[in-house]
Amino acid sequence: MAVYAVLEPPARADGQATAAEDFRFVRDGFDWAAFLFGPLWMLWHRLWRTLLAYLAVMVVLSVAVGLLGVTPGWRSVAFGLVGLLIGLEAATLRRAALVRAGWRDHGIVVGDDRESAEQRFFSAWVARAGTAAAHDGGDTRVRDTSVRGILGLFPSAGVSR
Repeated sequence: MAVYAVLEPPARADGQATAAEDFRFVRDGFDWAAFLFGPLWMLWHRLWRTLLAYLAVMVVLSVAVGLLGVTPGWRSVAFGLVGLLIGLEAATLRRAALVRAGWRDHGIVVGDDRESAEQRFFSAWVARAGTAAAHDGGDTRVRDTSVRGILGLFPSAGVSR
């Protein structure tokens, strides 16, 4: 079973409800594309800040490795470890960028694949909206029932363990 973080886009200026197809389901887990093609993966997902930080780290690492006279084999290990970290934290990087852009985190959902995770999330979401409407006398706005948790290796700021 796969774990997905569910993110809702920022509120629309016209006050209309967010369409279900606009939600993002970001799969947690190792990302081979991010591991093998880090900078290209960052460009594909429009992670500009992450790309700049990655380039800065790689420049500093290259200079440090050159100054220390590290052998080519160990250089490959050092750069491979940076790639491994990017592969492990790919989902966290994507979620953090979306949250910075104003997306709302609706927590996590588990499913066999993305489609089943979407079905499970939206079934629960509609049920919560119906329950909230019944308790609030017809108010059908969906309440924020976010589950804040840690899906990656590094915790988010302000999140307790």
